[in-house]
Amino acid sequence: MSTNVAVLGTGIMGAPMARNIATAGHRVRAWNRTRAKAEPLTEHGIEVADTPAEAVAGTEVVVTMLANGEAVHAAMAEALPAMPSSAVWAQCSTVGIAWTERLSALAAERDVPFFDSPVLGTRQPAEAGQLVVLAAGPEDVRDRVQPIFDAIGQRTVWLGAAGEATRLKLVANSWVVDLDAAVAETLALARALDVPGERFFELISGGTLDCPYAHIKGKAMLTGDFTPSFSLELARKDVGLILEAASSAGLATPVTKGVAEAFDRAIAAGHAEEDMAAAYAGYASG
Repeated sequence: MSTNVAVLGTGIMGAPMARNIATAGHRVRAWNRTRAKAEPLTEHGIEVADTPAEAVAGTEVVVTMLANGEAVHAAMAEALPAMPSSAVWAQCSTVGIAWTERLSALAAERDVPFFDSPVLGTRQPAEAGQLVVLAAGPEDVRDRVQPIFDAIGQRTVWLGAAGEATRLKLVANSWVVDLDAAVAETLALARALDVPGERFFELISGGTLDCPYAHIKGKAMLTGDFTPSFSLELARKDVGLILEAASSAGLATPVTKGVAEAFDRAIAAGHAEEDMAAAYAGYASG
């Protein structure tokens, strides 16, 4: 059954998500702060709106995929009054625990069902509709958002109340950013010791130390191909959210603090908008 869907945010992740929702047979209207970035979506039958309020008018499901909590809050503060009373909100951005609580409260003020539903994956899985959706929210209306999650993801991991999905996403992202930085530092050490980086990957290949993600990011680092799949700037934002959550829980995270420093060095060197594999540039220049 076709659903009217609004997608707010059409960046690296939001645009392919909107396309896949439309390809699945749903009617999609999209909004992006910079309209020009959303315009190519019209080739896929997606209407582009000038404002968040215009985008959500008459929709049944609103999907937010914006850079941070502030951006989501600003867009939805404008959009919520224009949403039909029967609409639901699927918040797919990674915004951290505190912002998820604020956004959930904002939805509650308008009596709008809120789904805490961040996604696991980067550009390629988003384009292929192979994201993993971590979803938490009211059980009685989950059937309204499940077809949309099916359109963007290979599977949906249902959790409990809003907030639980964000907590799991932070745990998963901690693994992702720490591993990325570990690969960068390993290759920086190899470079410093005149060991070909490729030899390291030959050594671990197929063994218990192997990891497909390490090969993906390692190849990007060794070739210098930092075409953004998940930008360093956004990865650094997520590192901040992880550190904030850990601190609130009373947990010391020296490894992730080191990741923040490595990312900051690479960003200072001009790699903010490149892929997070550009963390290698921070280590190599350190």
